[in-house]
Amino acid sequence: MQTEVLIKTDISFDGFENVLNFLADELIAKGIVKESYRQSVIEREEHFPTGIALEHYAVAIPHCEAEHALKPAIYFIRPNDKVNFNRADGDGQLAVDLIIALVVTDPQQQLKLLRTLFGKLQDNEFVERLLAATESELPVLINQNLNFN
Repeated sequence: MQTEVLIKTDISFDGFENVLNFLADELIAKGIVKESYRQSVIEREEHFPTGIALEHYAVAIPHCEAEHALKPAIYFIRPNDKVNFNRADGDGQLAVDLIIALVVTDPQQQLKLLRTLFGKLQDNEFVERLLAATESELPVLINQNLNFN
């Protein structure tokens, strides 16, 4: 099944809760996730935060169990201003530059996607290109470099 790549730039959020509700609204409306996604992604973020510090930047990768997905998708958000997410290492909060939500229908695919994503996010040049690209350039950049399909 083809992974849909969704992009949102030029948007502001007050905090990670607003991001998660935005994601749920968008993904439910597009028929990508079930109604249960909202509660699941919020609870998962509370118990297993996804804010990750990279060498020069920070990213959050919200996701939840495959049972809440109807079809696979990647939702890439580049907010106008950094958004505070709880750190994955449990050490407070982290202002993230990028939010990359993963929606998978196969739990095995989730591990593969996370590994691929983490590998590419270690490349500062790639992250800088993600931060600088126009909204229309982002789908091509993501598909060429992350090869989710």
